[in-house]
Amino acid sequence: MPFARLATTTTPTAHIGLGLAAVGRPGYINLHRDRDLPGDRGVEALRERTHELLDAAYAQGVRYVDVARSYGRSEELLADWLKAHPEADDVVVGSKWGYTYTADWRVEAEAHEVKDHGLATFLRQRAETGALLGDRLDLYQIHSVTPDSPALTDPELHARLAALAAEGVDIGVSTSGPAQADAIRAALAVRVDGEPLFRTVQATYNALETSAGAALAEAHAAGLTVIVKEAMANGRLAGAEAPAVFREIAADAGVGADAVALAFVLHRPWAGVVLSGAATVAQLAGNLHAPVVDLDEERRSWLGALVEEPEAYWRYRAALPWS
Repeated sequence: MPFARLATTTTPTAHIGLGLAAVGRPGYINLHRDRDLPGDRGVEALRERTHELLDAAYAQGVRYVDVARSYGRSEELLADWLKAHPEADDVVVGSKWGYTYTADWRVEAEAHEVKDHGLATFLRQRAETGALLGDRLDLYQIHSVTPDSPALTDPELHARLAALAAEGVDIGVSTSGPAQADAIRAALAVRVDGEPLFRTVQATYNALETSAGAALAEAHAAGLTVIVKEAMANGRLAGAEAPAVFREIAADAGVGADAVALAFVLHRPWAGVVLSGAATVAQLAGNLHAPVVDLDEERRSWLGALVEEPEAYWRYRAALPWS
């Protein structure tokens, strides 16, 4: 498994991955994108920004990169960088299918992405991903699975996914919404010819939204690699937006609140890879201080007291504007 390489890596930053959702397209829901991105958000400007981030991440020990069909041109931008850097053959690449990007490189759009977990979408998007990433694809995940997703119950789709796994590509799920735990447990139950189909699970987990924690521990115990997204809650736990307790702990440690947010997740024994969604090289550098942040039990309890009800958390997230 490609993630075995990460598990045996002793460099602390190898357990932080770089997600390209914020730079693979001009619009996203993270806070303060007007400050983070250049005034020109054309394809070439964001290609340059993405490659700067990948250069910096690789130089500092990051070895997992997360993209998706719906993240604009993220697969294309990553593929270009990989071709230009043949020495980066130890990078583990994960992508996702199940959403189609529909914003046509615009910040404002009627719909930025359209969800469909059907077999026809898988076949189309698998071909599109293959055309860009070829044999560099290590992991293909179903994007934002919820308990009612047909991807959890479609035997023909499962057979096609198992065939891809037989070619050497790990199969995983990502989850979203207040019922993440239910979706994760349903995914753990999926079998093809008696064998578990999914090798990874990617979920939202942070100091405000911890409802998937027990299910993620179960996934880890079952042998899956756990990837955590949105550890900074789309910017709510970074910079001046972070709650006072985050900023106080950060000041004591000499780091930013973003590093504390990532450290909160890295301290979970089941967390295999925690994603940085940095949009600037400076943000990435700050995120990569997370492994050296010492969060004792008392500090973790302070941060844990911030947790919100899952339904409230996801309602707030759904209301964030694309910018």
